[in-house]
Amino acid sequence: MISSCFHQILLTSTSRLLVPRSEEGANEGEKDGEEAGEVDHLERPSPLTDKERVMIQDSWGKVYQNCDDAGVAILVRLFVNFPSSKQYFSQFKHIEDAEELEKSSQLRKHAHRVMNAINTLVESLDNPDKVSSVLKSLGKAHAVRHKVDPVYFKILSGVILEVLGEAYPQVMTAEVASAWTNLLAILCCSINAVYEELGWPHLSTSTG
Repeated sequence: MISSCFHQILLTSTSRLLVPRSEEGANEGEKDGEEAGEVDHLERPSPLTDKERVMIQDSWGKVYQNCDDAGVAILVRLFVNFPSSKQYFSQFKHIEDAEELEKSSQLRKHAHRVMNAINTLVESLDNPDKVSSVLKSLGKAHAVRHKVDPVYFKILSGVILEVLGEAYPQVMTAEVASAWTNLLAILCCSINAVYEELGWPHLSTSTG
């Protein structure tokens, strides 16, 4: 079972500062994350400084010690607050209850993959070529194989920032959170660039 700390966190509503208000709000023109706040900043990243890189790696070392619970909390928060994101997961897309999602072995497996992907990215921050390669592979897989709308990377980024901020308030200080925001901005823009190179959105209907 997930630890009591993360069990409480995954049941908490998502902050309006980090992601679009809700699926209902998204239907009113906010689905693309246009609401002011951290997500909007994801459109305009600047290169990571050495200080930001060190802060990200140091803070991640603490988070990754409990990576499975953190990953589950992040995905459950995402799926509860943005149920349309479940459309890409046939194994649990019909599960609505947070506690049922938490118990899903398939969700836990995917959460583990997500956290490992972040770990690879963070560990590679000293190697720009590897970071570029990792993000290109990630973007291509989600565009071609999974056909995931790239807006969900932006939404997921906001959820990651929020859940980690709640679970690790002593670690995710304002300065550290700002560094993470910049990293996730770089991730989103790099993924978007891959999608554009591949011809998204036409790719979603022109490939099998």
